[in-house]
Amino acid sequence: MIRYILALLAAVPGFAAAQEAPSSSSIFRTRLLQAESSFQLGSPGFQGSGAAVLAEAVDKAQYVLVGEAHFSQEIPHLTVALCHQMATKGLRAMAVETGPEAVRILNRDLRRSDRQARLASFMQSHPDAMAFQNNSAESAMSSECASEAGTAFELWGLDQEFFGASGFMLEEMAAAARGPAAKQAIARLSKLDQRAEAEAVSSGSPSKLLIYTIGDAEMNTARAAIARDGGRRALQLFDAMAETRAIFLASSSGVGDPNGRRARLIKRTLSNYLRTVPDDSRVLLKFGDVHVAKGVNSLRQRDLGNFVAEYAEGRGSSSLHVLAMGQEGSLGGYNGFGRQVKVEPYTPRSDGDYPWLADALAVRPKQIASSDWLLIDLRKLRSISTQETPTAWRQLVLRYDLVAIAPKLTPAFLIGADVAARPVSR
Repeated sequence: MIRYILALLAAVPGFAAAQEAPSSSSIFRTRLLQAESSFQLGSPGFQGSGAAVLAEAVDKAQYVLVGEAHFSQEIPHLTVALCHQMATKGLRAMAVETGPEAVRILNRDLRRSDRQARLASFMQSHPDAMAFQNNSAESAMSSECASEAGTAFELWGLDQEFFGASGFMLEEMAAAARGPAAKQAIARLSKLDQRAEAEAVSSGSPSKLLIYTIGDAEMNTARAAIARDGGRRALQLFDAMAETRAIFLASSSGVGDPNGRRARLIKRTLSNYLRTVPDDSRVLLKFGDVHVAKGVNSLRQRDLGNFVAEYAEGRGSSSLHVLAMGQEGSLGGYNGFGRQVKVEPYTPRSDGDYPWLADALAVRPKQIASSDWLLIDLRKLRSISTQETPTAWRQLVLRYDLVAIAPKLTPAFLIGADVAARPVSR
């Protein structure tokens, strides 16, 4: 009967138009506007209307994950502000997209006044021995977070080592090795590594490095010798180098599952770190944006973000997943082995990975200054039905909790790299 009456009324001129429900796009835009606010990065915390949203969300989470666009100056500044907020209730560690062995070097010098000079010296002796933490903005961020969080704070390296790490890892192996068979095998690998690194420096190509050029048979022979009399630490270092090699080889050849293997390594390594701290320890995790997503990410992996979300929920705790990016700008890009980054344009609005960004900026509240960060509380958009949610937003609102968008990103530069950065025109 109701349907019959509605059908009759719809025949009345003007009635259908007057009673028509708002379009799905207008519903979503209204809700999106309500989910947006702004903030500024103070010294060192958050300011502005979005500061309360950030503070409340961070305070409720035991694990806060930042998914970033790499090699900017601004996102490390945002991370320091998150460290400041988390430190009010205790911050035990920051997990970063760097290998555990490289992080040992960083933790050793984290609170030293000559930290940057020591890092520069290490990087000049061991080019490309670590990822990300050897740029000036990241290095300063880690030091400032340590100051905010106190003496118990440390960095956790969850990733495989970087492709230039074999030199310093072999030095560590040589120092740890006990027996003659292991020492001889490590010495042979060190000579091969030195020749390979010289070729990589000369050519600028990491493909010349030991992890790409050594064969399986030689790796197996070396491992057998180290396992025979090298001792636990030397074998641990060798296996870490072998895992790094396997991931990079699979990635360069396209054979195997490098993304899945890497994700599993990251989760195992985090689990090992978590066993060393009290159960209520608060941890900040900073990785590329794909890695911190909940559910299945765009690489079709259940990655770090999903692992942490499930881990926290299973323990009766919670995690907060923040996507950090910019509206535009430029970033540092890889420029060859041991060389300073090149400056590359950053244009996310034309990037197919961020199809929702134009919508977000189109409804940016008028009171937000052009210099402010835009904050989008995605949690407020999850109650909107799938039919009313634009396709571009459907995965985003489930994978992350907040989006923080800087007005502009500027590049960060490597410490200890000699070749000057240069812009890339496109």
